[in-house]
Amino acid sequence: MTELDSHLHIRISRFCEIGDTLAEEGKYSDAVASYQYAWNLLPDPKENWAAATWILVAIGDAHFLNSNYPAALTALEHAMRCPETIGNPFIHLRLGQTQFELGNKDRAADELMRAYMGAGAEIFAEEAPKYLEFLGTVAEGIESPRPLQ
Repeated sequence: MTELDSHLHIRISRFCEIGDTLAEEGKYSDAVASYQYAWNLLPDPKENWAAATWILVAIGDAHFLNSNYPAALTALEHAMRCPETIGNPFIHLRLGQTQFELGNKDRAADELMRAYMGAGAEIFAEEAPKYLEFLGTVAEGIESPRPLQ
C-alpha cells in the first residue's frame, strides 16, 4: 500500500489529534468537524488509505458517543470499506452498539459477537452492560468481563 506524503500525514494526524482532544472533552460535534478536515485532506480514492480507516472510525465513535446513531452507522459502515477493518474488535463493537441502538438486533448480535470473538469480554468492560447482556441472550457461553481494578 502506498504511504501518504509525510507532510500530508502530519497535517492529517494533527487534525485527528485535535479531534481526539475535543472528543475527550465531550465536544463531539467539534471533534467530528476536526476529523472531517482530516478526511478532506486524503487524496482520492480516500478509502484506499490506511488513514481513512482511523479517521472514519473516529468520526463514527464521536457520533456514537454523541448519541447520533444514524451518523455513526454511516461512518462506521463506510470505514468497513477501508484497509484493515474486518476483524477489528473495536470497530465491530461500535458497529454492534450502533445497530443495537437503532433497533437492528440481528445486525447488532452479529457485530457484537465479532467483537467478543476478537477481544473477549474485556472489550465490553468500559461499555454500558446492556450490550454484553444482550449478547448473552442470543449466544451461549458469554462471560462477563473481569472487574476493573
